[in-house]
Amino acid sequence: MNQPVRIGIIGLGGFAGSHHNTIARLEERGIVRLVCACDPNPSAFSVERQALRFEARGVRVFGDYREMLQACHGDLDYVAIPTPIALHAEMHDAVTSHGLPAYLEKPPTLDWQELDRMVAADRRARKSSVVGFNFIVEKSRLALKERLLSGEFGAIRGGTLSALWPRPAGYFGRNGWSGRLVIGDRIVLDSCFGNTMAHFVHNMLFWTGTPGVYRWADIAAVRAELYRAHGIEGADTFFVEADLSTGCTLRFALSLACAGASASSETVICEKAILRYCVGGQVEVSWKDGRTERIPSGPFDGLEENHLEYCRYLRGEIPRPATTLEDSRPLVVLNDLAHISSGGIHPIPAHLVSMARDAKEQKDYVSVAGMQKTVDNFLGRGIWPSYAGWRRDNGEVVTPADLGRFHGIVREMAAARRAPGP
Repeated sequence: MNQPVRIGIIGLGGFAGSHHNTIARLEERGIVRLVCACDPNPSAFSVERQALRFEARGVRVFGDYREMLQACHGDLDYVAIPTPIALHAEMHDAVTSHGLPAYLEKPPTLDWQELDRMVAADRRARKSSVVGFNFIVEKSRLALKERLLSGEFGAIRGGTLSALWPRPAGYFGRNGWSGRLVIGDRIVLDSCFGNTMAHFVHNMLFWTGTPGVYRWADIAAVRAELYRAHGIEGADTFFVEADLSTGCTLRFALSLACAGASASSETVICEKAILRYCVGGQVEVSWKDGRTERIPSGPFDGLEENHLEYCRYLRGEIPRPATTLEDSRPLVVLNDLAHISSGGIHPIPAHLVSMARDAKEQKDYVSVAGMQKTVDNFLGRGIWPSYAGWRRDNGEVVTPADLGRFHGIVREMAAARRAPGP
């Protein structure tokens, strides 16, 4: 394939706009060509279409993705699906029914049964679809995974993910599905764990996956406590402990109920060293013998690099996409088991919650007193928020054998949120 890779994009607004900007830059370099795009209301994006020079580039615009696929499928190599989570499965089904692969935004779905159906549907495509977990293709990450697998750092003992990303109260009102558990008969589960910070959860499962570089850890057992401070249906704060089939344990502490600067850190604890990875920053290897090794990871345009990597795969230059639908299974299972384990989404005690005004942004943020200490106690010492009085009971330990309870529990959570108070 010496010609530009031919692409269709479902969507014009929201995050689809980022895909359009990326594809336009790659098209200028002769790597790809945007053939078509669609949106239920294309006239609302006339300014964007003009700025992106759709007419000059010969981009066909449709009002429905099915109409677009019917008209253009013979002229496409793949279709990007940067749409709301609840639409991914039906759109992927339509794309693969024409034998085309898809670039699916993460997560592909957060329903383990729906993922099974998507994996099956993907077999109809002439190439595997890719899921846009952006950071797997970082060169510094892949090099470090090679060193992990070589045994240089000794056996992996465990790992932690800390991610506190402040989001203003208005963040959850930006669309009709943000922070939702279900919409109609569709499972959504939009949250920091399954969506906003899902890249980093996926990264932790990547670090601990063996035996190959492109392997993700299998989940053996999960215990979780889910909380909310924002007035949403789902959870904005997750404390999750996952036992892996390899015998090690991962702990995750993630929240959008905080104020100040965003911070995240991936830590892998090994027999001979502790690895700390900061996206866009540096890798720090703290050896048990006292040495410290620092490796710059540098700036990284995840969206552009993932489209480039997928084009290389479609051209036959590399053997596989960075993350397939099957590779997404550990994250989906972990997310679903976390909801089953917690059994409910508990309000963070009101006396700990206050509003913090950002004078520069003129936006209000939810702030939880003692959040950083609670995160540190959990990640470092295994002390759950429930022990500090955040809830009366602990999450139960569940395994993949409990997945059959998933749909019922999530619907009970949604119903409980909608039920009138006393």
